[in-house]
Amino acid sequence: MTRFLGFAIFFSIACVILAGVHYYFWLRLVRDTHLTGPARHLATTLVASLAALIVATALSGRLAPRLGHVLAWPGFVWMGAMFVLLVILLGTDVLRLLAVVATRLARLGVEHDPSRRVFGARLLAGAVLTGTAAVTAAAVRATQSDIAVKRLDITLDRLPPALDGTKIVQICDMHVGGLLGRRFVEHVVATSNRLEADLIAVVGDLVDGSIEQLRPVLAPMTELRARHGVFFVLGNHEYYSRSSPRAWIAEFERMGFRVLGNEHVRIGGEREGFDLAGVYDHGASRFPAEGPPENVAQALHGRDASRAVVLLAHQPKTIFEAARLGVDLQLSGHTHGGQIQPWGALVRLQQPFVRGLHRVGNTQIYVSSGTGFWGPPMRLGAPAEITEIILRAKTKSV
Repeated sequence: MTRFLGFAIFFSIACVILAGVHYYFWLRLVRDTHLTGPARHLATTLVASLAALIVATALSGRLAPRLGHVLAWPGFVWMGAMFVLLVILLGTDVLRLLAVVATRLARLGVEHDPSRRVFGARLLAGAVLTGTAAVTAAAVRATQSDIAVKRLDITLDRLPPALDGTKIVQICDMHVGGLLGRRFVEHVVATSNRLEADLIAVVGDLVDGSIEQLRPVLAPMTELRARHGVFFVLGNHEYYSRSSPRAWIAEFERMGFRVLGNEHVRIGGEREGFDLAGVYDHGASRFPAEGPPENVAQALHGRDASRAVVLLAHQPKTIFEAARLGVDLQLSGHTHGGQIQPWGALVRLQQPFVRGLHRVGNTQIYVSSGTGFWGPPMRLGAPAEITEIILRAKTKSV
């Protein structure tokens, strides 16, 4: 009941915002351009229909999956295009405001010509819509290309020299279900296996759907191979799924994953090894009925503090507790690198880092841009990645 109430409140707020955004579109693209007659009615109907499409896509995904599958592509593409259009329109409004302010400060007289103003509004609307269509097409195309393998070396001060060159392949935010299916999974598995990793880390948000729906789609994931195995931690979308996190944990273990829930394991030998720890999602505390909350201290409890430790944590914001407790490296995802820029600037308000390698005290964190996408099948300025991380020892073996 609490979960349903939370969704209802969130959905209601989202609908209000959605209505406001589309009304703004109508003001700028219909009213200000002085469309009349059938053209005005058609444009108004289109704007209202696009707003309804997003609502229908969101609801049908939960209540009528078959209809949701039909609406997914047009609904999510418009969701992304809506954001692009909003950014461009707001940008033009800022420029117009600056022009008005500059004109008044310069005390320049501007002749009021209604026909010229209408012509300018229509010209601007055409340019905005053309730019939005071009950017949207490029962003959609970016998700249809091969997933890049991003390689980086990360030095850990406490890594034994004998383990210099240890390779971790990081996968996260695949969001299998909806628009991403078995072919995508097969491609990720084939690419990852070609890298011949020492261990594979799947850092949350693997699924969007139920076990019954996604079991055949995820089947290729059982073919992932790494010398020390495949390790998994829950992301927030495993809590949003129609199957419970506990059920998904059992399913992932059946698939051959080692699920780390506030615990750690040893990689390599007692002397020539390091620890790999993993925690539940940072937002798990909002779902107390679904399992324990994130607990970094519990994940590290009982380990030899002289050994290097790599922490798998879906959300970057775990870094502050990880740094306080002496973690060497945290691997995270969740942000998608912003997915459609400049969305990353808004993500930065909620997460300390959006993508790339950073440091907090003596602890490093790498935030992946994600392997799939969520919502709009679009990426702009934040390409998808499978990350090949090579661990380097500070002191090399002789």
